[in-house]
Amino acid sequence: MILLPAIDLYEGKVVRLTRGDYSRMTVYREDPLDQAREFEAAGAAWLHTVDLEGARDGATPNFRVVAELCRSTGLQVEVGGGIRTLEAVARYLDAGAARVILGTAAVTDPVFLRTALDRFGDRVAVGVDLKDGAIAIQGWRETAPEPAEAFFQRLVDWGVRTVICTDVSRDGMLGGTNVALYQSLAERLPLQLIASGGVSSLEELRRLKALGLYGAILGKALYTGALSLRDALGEVE
Repeated sequence: MILLPAIDLYEGKVVRLTRGDYSRMTVYREDPLDQAREFEAAGAAWLHTVDLEGARDGATPNFRVVAELCRSTGLQVEVGGGIRTLEAVARYLDAGAARVILGTAAVTDPVFLRTALDRFGDRVAVGVDLKDGAIAIQGWRETAPEPAEAFFQRLVDWGVRTVICTDVSRDGMLGGTNVALYQSLAERLPLQLIASGGVSSLEELRRLKALGLYGAILGKALYTGALSLRDALGEVE
């Protein structure tokens, strides 16, 4: 199982939200590159990045920051947030991103998703953010009418390989991740599933690894010291 330390970006800074609430934002670092290099020095191979302004507004205002992370580290960078055109996908991939994550656009624009998959293949992942069982979109401020179960099945049918699934209620809470959710998804869906939201202990990592998950994203637990990245990497290797 791979571990992906997370850098969420807002106005070029490293921040974390609580339950996706933009009014509950904490700034942890002024320089994302310094943070990424610390993750790399601790042994990380991957980096998960999200442009929170982009996720909310549908643009890519932190593109230059992500491009610098790709250029100036040896990390494999996946990026999401505001990627809603083929041009934006291509721009990030050309800048060195290993994978782009489509969220809102994957839900609201099926033609765009199919076209992106046809053009870019498995370098396109889909982010499915669940809020009280519904799919959250537009920076977690709205929910989609399509049932989550139907959407997941559509992703399988269309050949999506990697899905990042976040339980919004657990994100940024340090109260534990929704292992039952990921177990249910892993048992039913032939996807490379990445768990996100509330992962905060070595025991949880052991349980997620035992499910056969492809990966897990570590966020607030790293920034608060609740979890050591070196220890976490040692647990899943």
